[in-house]
Amino acid sequence: METDDVVSRESVMTLIHEKDKIEDEIKQMKTILENNNIGMNEPLVDDNGFPRSDIDVYQVRHARHRIICLQNDHKKLMKEIENALHALHAQEQHVNGSSSSGVSTSFEHTEPIGRINFVSPNSPAADAGVLEGDIVVEFGSVNASNFKSLQDIGNIVQHSVGRSIAVRVKREGKFIRLSLTPCQWSGRGLLGCNILPWESVER
Repeated sequence: METDDVVSRESVMTLIHEKDKIEDEIKQMKTILENNNIGMNEPLVDDNGFPRSDIDVYQVRHARHRIICLQNDHKKLMKEIENALHALHAQEQHVNGSSSSGVSTSFEHTEPIGRINFVSPNSPAADAGVLEGDIVVEFGSVNASNFKSLQDIGNIVQHSVGRSIAVRVKREGKFIRLSLTPCQWSGRGLLGCNILPWESVER
């Protein structure tokens, strides 16, 4: 997707649907590996160099190859979604002029997807103003309409090192927009904070 193209919400949703399809197929391929009690790296031959008799070698080889291809497609698509979201927000900011939110309220989500339960001092998250107890409602392109697991957020973080991610949190009843840039720092991870999925917080 070229950055000069006009981006619509529908085009973004189409990309998200494509992402969901890829993730579903990856799960199907991983189920094949699980059914064979094997992962991505174990050998497919026995000590004598013959194909293992305890697994379906053809199925496993195909599933592994397909997973690698799908994961590559997923990485490209996540970048495309991020770029499309940035372009969409920029368009809305231009239309709304001096709007403080930068996007129209019709594109803002309010349903929680997670909660911050720890922020390390001097971390990228702390520098961005993230606080323990913040309720996450948007993390880049991830929101309640497409959130499946914390892996969705992890993918965005991994593919956005050195680039700012628009994060929207609810704090003391108010919605706040933050700009979080994943990067290597003196502590663990790329953010320096821990996010719990909302369903586990609610239990």
